[in-house]
Amino acid sequence: MSALQDRIALVTGAASGIGLATARRFADEGAQVLIADLDAAGLTRALDAMPGSRHEAITLDVTDEPAWIALASRIERQFGHLDVLFNNAGFGKFGSIADTSLDMWRSVIGVNLDSIFLATKYMLPLLEASGHGSIINMSSIRGIAAAPDCASYCAAKGGVRMFTKATALECAAAGNGVRANSIHPGHVATPLTAAAHGDPQVARRLLDDVPIGRIGVPEEIADAVVFLASDAARYMTGAELVVDGGSTAQ
Repeated sequence: MSALQDRIALVTGAASGIGLATARRFADEGAQVLIADLDAAGLTRALDAMPGSRHEAITLDVTDEPAWIALASRIERQFGHLDVLFNNAGFGKFGSIADTSLDMWRSVIGVNLDSIFLATKYMLPLLEASGHGSIINMSSIRGIAAAPDCASYCAAKGGVRMFTKATALECAAAGNGVRANSIHPGHVATPLTAAAHGDPQVARRLLDDVPIGRIGVPEEIADAVVFLASDAARYMTGAELVVDGGSTAQ
């Protein structure tokens, strides 16, 4: 049997990159996948790229609390539960602290961290109803090891790391069967990072940071997310899974 056979999975930031790669892997493993993103056109393309025909696309602003309330009601009516929640939506804006406006700070925190709070708050009853709910939160190596010119991103991803641990302990204390783990990719080639990787100086600096000697691809992160979502990781909760080619080992 496939690792996620007949499970219902929600993936945010699923129109491209790691989100889409993971949604496809979930589908390959037998899950019915709800792919969510703010990019409606991208979602249409993503849905066309999904294997099988039972998956659904949902236009979602992950920082909008009423949208999460509505989505939770929809999933409850349609399925009665949720098995896997992959909080993947995120982005980064880079520059010095002095050059970061308060609006930009709030935007980065909102999309990367507030969204995970909202998703967890409103999806948790549905995950409890599954009896084996799994939450996977997208953090980053920047949630473990900081770097210059990305203070807002580091703060957000560090917050994701600790919020995930708090969620795991709260769920364990409640005995509700829900696990929560964070995943911490290193440098990965996605549409969001394409501009940086296209700059030869930046690309060389990134490669110098990766002992394994190459940039990762979304499918390598997706494989790790599938593991955390599945019963193969049933004794893992509150953990941080680093997939970074050795960057944080230095």
